[in-house]
Amino acid sequence: MKIMFCGAAQVVTGSCHLIETGNSKFLLDCGQFQGAMELEDLNYTFPFRPSDIDFVILSHGHLDHCGRLPLLVKEGFSGKIYATPGTIDIARLILMDAAQVQEESIETVNRKREREGLPPVAPLFILDDVFDVFDLFEPIPYGEWVGIKDLKFRFSDAGHILCSSFIEMEIEGKRVVYSGDLGNKGKPFVRDPFYPEKADVLIVESTYGNRVHKSVVESVRELKEAILDTFKRGGVVLIPTFALERAQDILYFLKQFIEKREIPKCKVFLDSPLAISITRTFKRHKECFDKDTLEMFKKGDPLNFPGLTFTRTVEESMRINQVKSHAIIIAGNGMCTAGRIVHHLRHHLWDRNSSIVFIGYQAEGTTGREIIEGKKKVKIFNEYIKVNAKVYTINGFSSHADKPQLIDWIKRGTKKDTRIVLVHGEKDVMKDYGEAILKDIGIKPIIPELYETLTF
Repeated sequence: MKIMFCGAAQVVTGSCHLIETGNSKFLLDCGQFQGAMELEDLNYTFPFRPSDIDFVILSHGHLDHCGRLPLLVKEGFSGKIYATPGTIDIARLILMDAAQVQEESIETVNRKREREGLPPVAPLFILDDVFDVFDLFEPIPYGEWVGIKDLKFRFSDAGHILCSSFIEMEIEGKRVVYSGDLGNKGKPFVRDPFYPEKADVLIVESTYGNRVHKSVVESVRELKEAILDTFKRGGVVLIPTFALERAQDILYFLKQFIEKREIPKCKVFLDSPLAISITRTFKRHKECFDKDTLEMFKKGDPLNFPGLTFTRTVEESMRINQVKSHAIIIAGNGMCTAGRIVHHLRHHLWDRNSSIVFIGYQAEGTTGREIIEGKKKVKIFNEYIKVNAKVYTINGFSSHADKPQLIDWIKRGTKKDTRIVLVHGEKDVMKDYGEAILKDIGIKPIIPELYETLTF
């Protein structure tokens, strides 16, 4: 068995791993590279022939895990794409949104490339390409073993986002486990991650492998204090958010604040058509909820409350600019590289009365990363905007497990001779994480480079 690491190798993006056995070639995920331009340029080519791939096993619906499926199909792949039913619904929305964004932004992208002396690029895919993917999806429920050629696999709940999975495989007499992305314990809606059986090969994510998250309870308190502090100054709270999971978590906590009268009456805007659609999808997949969430839905809708406005159209989004205080704007994208949050930053980032609250990972090369690292001015729409707004970073809302949770999960899935492979992490994080695994578990992990192939 050979595994080529075609993405998420010493970076937190582009998850895609090619497994080659005696009788098959298949992919674990097929995600987009996001962030710096040199990473995004990697999206346009595969280190294999897509027509040679027999099938894809998809862990979850985030773009960095599913975002190159349309290109894979366009270039010749025609096999099945296996995923949980909820992941399929989410991936459809994510891919359609990505196609629309690419078609709308390609002229701007190419003008920027021209100024940098780079050749123009075509959209990675268009909406028609996305529709070609839909017929290939094959829903598989949690826990059901599926046999294909010389492989058996099953999905188990990874607790990362709604209906996300880690994948347990039996290949050529070996048990191989791929973590996908593992969730942070104690989050609303989703269950805590399940644990794997003992593996011969464990491929595990590293996003927060050197960090200990604040508790969800502490993070909720910090969010409330950020809102109260901003309202005292007479400003607006901006929350850049990922449309999937994080937006729904924040709506849930804001409803609690308002119902308990812990924050003043205010206007809340969910300014993301994708997040609005995913919120509706959430409600269709109660089979992925934890017990507490199921009980909440029996009493009412935990994702709706007085003062909340869903803004789908551009015109509705623009009208938000008329609101100068006592408002919370939740908008995508989560790293401030595109989407409606960029327009709101242009209107509020310079305002000392306002705040920007980061609740998710900010990749290298993104505007969000520049802001949290203390850059005094950031470039938005070819204009430098001064960062006067108060900046909060609250990491307890993360949908990724932290270092103790990851190591605990690894311990449950390892034996003395397990080979641990680290993916989906930045180089310095992986170094610290790897040293901790060696100290706590006694196994030195492998940290593959991009396009490196390992034999097991």
